[in-house]
Amino acid sequence: MSYKLYLGSGSPRRVELLTQMNIPFEQRVIEVDEVYASELKGAAITDYLAKLKGKAQQKLLQQNEIVLTADTIVWHNDVALGKPKDEAEAIEMLMSLSGKTHEVISSVCLTTVSKQTCVNAITKVTISNLSKAEITHYVKNFKPLDKAGAYGIQEWVGHIGVVKIEGAYTNVVGLPTHKTYTLLKPYFDNVTFW
Repeated sequence: MSYKLYLGSGSPRRVELLTQMNIPFEQRVIEVDEVYASELKGAAITDYLAKLKGKAQQKLLQQNEIVLTADTIVWHNDVALGKPKDEAEAIEMLMSLSGKTHEVISSVCLTTVSKQTCVNAITKVTISNLSKAEITHYVKNFKPLDKAGAYGIQEWVGHIGVVKIEGAYTNVVGLPTHKTYTLLKPYFDNVTFW
C-alpha cells in the first residue's frame, strides 16, 4: 500500500526541498505550543518537538496517510537557539554565533495512525567574525525571525559568513533530505521519485 503524504510544516524551505526531491505531498499545518522540558538537550529537543507536531495531526489521518513533521534548532554553548522573538534577540543570537562553531540539529518524524518514526541529523557550522554592522544589516533586510538561530544559510549572511560545514547542508536549511528520503521510501511501494 502506498501512502498519501502530508507535510505538517509551514516552512517554505521544507516545502521547497520536498518539491525539489520530487516527492508528492500536500501541506497541512496545525500550530502547536512548542514547549519542552528543560532537562532535554540537543537532539532530544528536536525529536520531542517533531513528534509533538506529528501527534497533533495523528487523529486526522486515515490508514493510508502519513504526515511528515520536523523541527530544527541551533545548539550552541549547551543552549538551544530557536526562532528569535524580535530583531534585538536575532542580533544577540548572531553575535553569540560570530567567530564560533555551532551545531544545527534537525529531527524528522513520520506519523501514521498507529506509530511514529523519528530520525535526526547534526551539522556543525563555523561562522566567521561578523561585525555588528553586518549582523544588523542582515537582520534588518532579510528578516530572519522565522529561522532557528536567526539565520538562513542560503541567505546573505550564509554567503558571506559561513566558512565551514561538517555534515549535510540541507539539514541547516531545515530538512535533512537524505535521511528524509530514506525514512519515506518504505511507505511508497513500487514508487520512484525520479
